[in-house]
Amino acid sequence: MDVGSAVNLIPLVDEGLGNSAYLVDLGDGRALVLDVSRDLRQVHRAAHQRGLRIAFAADTHLHADFLSGATQLAATEGTRVLAAAAGDREFPHTGLRDGDEVDLAGLRLRALATPGHTHEHLSLLLLDGDRPVGVFTGGSLLVGSAARTDLVAPQQTEELARAQYRSLHRLAALPDHVAVWPTHGAGSFCSAPPAAERTSTIGREKATNPLLQAAGEDAFVAQLLGSLGSFPPYFLRLAEANRRGPAVLAESPALPPLDVAAVRALLADGATLLDTRPVTDFAAAHIPGALSIPLRPVFATWLGWLAPPDRPLIIVRGGDQDPAEIAWQATKIGYDTLVGELAGGMHAWTADGEPTTATRLVTAAEVEPGRVLDVRQDSEFAAGHLPGATHLELGELTGRAGEVPGEAVVLMCGHGERAMSAASLLEQAGHRELTVLRGGPQDWARATGNALDSGP
Repeated sequence: MDVGSAVNLIPLVDEGLGNSAYLVDLGDGRALVLDVSRDLRQVHRAAHQRGLRIAFAADTHLHADFLSGATQLAATEGTRVLAAAAGDREFPHTGLRDGDEVDLAGLRLRALATPGHTHEHLSLLLLDGDRPVGVFTGGSLLVGSAARTDLVAPQQTEELARAQYRSLHRLAALPDHVAVWPTHGAGSFCSAPPAAERTSTIGREKATNPLLQAAGEDAFVAQLLGSLGSFPPYFLRLAEANRRGPAVLAESPALPPLDVAAVRALLADGATLLDTRPVTDFAAAHIPGALSIPLRPVFATWLGWLAPPDRPLIIVRGGDQDPAEIAWQATKIGYDTLVGELAGGMHAWTADGEPTTATRLVTAAEVEPGRVLDVRQDSEFAAGHLPGATHLELGELTGRAGEVPGEAVVLMCGHGERAMSAASLLEQAGHRELTVLRGGPQDWARATGNALDSGP
């Protein structure tokens, strides 16, 4: 992106969480990183390719959707951590207050208090000499939106939304050419519905961001709060974990092999069995009681939404799935309870004579609309669903499985992954006649020539 300066900035996108971290080459062999997660693989690759040492790690706020990698960098690389003094973090860091500046060898980083997404939120303005180049807005001003304000406490949501209004207008007072580098973006449950682009400019946001067009503070608050959907429950735990400081990892997370007998014993003691294989493999045969969360970019989000955080986790994976990817995605959201994987996978389980079960898959043309349970998010369901379909978000099923009728039901989402997760949760609750649709509502509409319903 041309930011009108020689600043060398590298966005590092986490497609699964919908976030962007940033690496800034300071021009003297050192680098600044912004809002990096505990999964530092991408950051390390980018720094190594450019021969950079990570000298500074800044966090714009106490993140709710991932564990910060700043403490890991400080412990292993001597990185200086920059964060809001108001965050009361319990680990060594340079506490920044509104207006404070950090010298970055010709560049400067200026702290701007922008509460709203969180109380202590800072935006960080990057200056080249006296010229403002770009601003790291974290969860304040986003592309076409702003981050949600309901992650602290229900009684503080409106107060924070009003603070967010003032923060956005403070940022909008920066020169039009200033680049906007937000952390949250498309796919992030921390944000209100965002645009597809991940970076912008102050001028573009003033011209196009609907929240900056709101007719006053009350209208802004109503518009922002009216756009918010549900979020994973682990969001309510991680901000405090980040305030205390995530534990430093002595080594990369891994999946030690567990034989069938060890898996049986752990399951008897209350462990959770998590099957990361694709939908078709899980449907063909799986261990009774296993939770299906197929490995894909959004794996971490659904792990944090559906899996108990306080039980040992055992993984069943496909032979072509990367165990390191599974382990890192779990670790970056604080699931340090991985005890290992079933050695030999499903082949070892069946070879030992252990039982399996299957889940029926159907195509869109085979679906009877009146028997469908749609587990997509509220906004997706309202945009278009099968006539007569029942709706319950996947994230709500863990506590409401008993409300689903016991008779045969077809589960559907957008493609099949969430529907299979729902089927596995209902199976755990005792449901048996479960079918999963391979596809989504648009597939049904094309296959049958019928129109979708819209609205709640």
